[in-house]
Amino acid sequence: MKNNPRVIRAWTLYDWANSVHSLVIVSSIFPVYFSATALNDVGGPVINFLGLNVKNSVLFSYTVSVAMLLVALASPFTTALADYSGKKKAFMKFFCYTGSIACALLYFFTKETTTFAIFCFGWSLVGWSGSIVFYNSYLPDIATEDQFDRVSARGFSMGYIGSVALMVFNLMMILKPDWFGGLSSAMASRLSFLTVGLWWFGFAQIPFRILPDGVRKEKNQAGGNWLFNGFYELRNVFNQLKEQTLTQRFLIAFFVYNMAVQTVMYVATLFGSNELKMEGSALIITILLIQLVAIPGAYGFARLSERIGNTYAIMVAVVVWIGICVAAYFVTTQTQFFIVAAVVGLVMGGIQSLSRSTYSKLLPPTTDTASYFSFYDVCEKLSIVIGTFIYGYVEQVTGSMRNSILALLVLFIIGLALLARIPSQKVYGLRLEKPEVA
Repeated sequence: MKNNPRVIRAWTLYDWANSVHSLVIVSSIFPVYFSATALNDVGGPVINFLGLNVKNSVLFSYTVSVAMLLVALASPFTTALADYSGKKKAFMKFFCYTGSIACALLYFFTKETTTFAIFCFGWSLVGWSGSIVFYNSYLPDIATEDQFDRVSARGFSMGYIGSVALMVFNLMMILKPDWFGGLSSAMASRLSFLTVGLWWFGFAQIPFRILPDGVRKEKNQAGGNWLFNGFYELRNVFNQLKEQTLTQRFLIAFFVYNMAVQTVMYVATLFGSNELKMEGSALIITILLIQLVAIPGAYGFARLSERIGNTYAIMVAVVVWIGICVAAYFVTTQTQFFIVAAVVGLVMGGIQSLSRSTYSKLLPPTTDTASYFSFYDVCEKLSIVIGTFIYGYVEQVTGSMRNSILALLVLFIIGLALLARIPSQKVYGLRLEKPEVA
């Protein structure tokens, strides 16, 4: 039964559980610790990784690219198998548990174990991203279309609140070491990585206990073999998507603008650290404030979509992102960085939440939600692969992150033009693909 309050609360609690990874590992404490720890013998940023000499910030971007590529390659098969077998929750558990363990293992990250830490960081990304595709696929299963925007925003907001709650504790360990027995800054950071793994693993048990599993399909011409039936299911979804004109257009637009959105989220801390030489504590507090601002931002854009429609609301967010890129290119002071970061927070949750709910509205009536969301996930992950690679490559070639920002600006402009091809529907109950499109 859809719109069950207990099930929806359980679903949002997975955002509460996993979003600490995005905040602590991807956006704040880990990047700062990584920049301070992944150094060569003379304290320089160019380190040796598997025989290659590479700048630590570039290595960070490339690690994200490789991890997202692995998820993009695996996602279509795991989700198709999940839909056929009815084991959607089991696959979600696998990625959650292995990702949280990899995250906890970052406790052992020191200068001498940088290579090991890179692999742990990479797999924590794989686990986190792999579980999210199954998490997202529950949205059309547990809510009706008129509730997609609000439920999606509620999930992101729960994630922001949960991540901030743990972040405050971790920040206290770093800024007030005397309260915790005189911890060193490095040990406090490493304990933060451990707490993220435990938090993610522990709170995930609530949604895992309450969320329904998928419905197992009958055997078909593939003879009941899960692997072949997975391919068969994936082919069916692909063929159906080819007939959904507006869904195709949205996925293409999402692919382009999401390259820039996700890249900003992954490298913002490194930009503040390397380009502006900001202190780690100031950067962490900035990222914390972004999460707080993102909560009203997610709900605000949900309300905006009710007034002007999903597509137009996303276009408003992209226009703001274009302004952010222009401003970031000229940022030179810590105060300016704080202002830009606050605006990022306002649109960050809104564009992510609306993207997920818009895609849910574009789907035809189906029980194959995991397979359909695998395409969404592949678009998202490949966009991160390309976006972070472009950012890292431009920095590597030009030596400046500011030039990388210009590349992201171009992506936002292209994404805006692609969104303009999609009609915006604000009347609930009318599916977005209904308007005839030539």
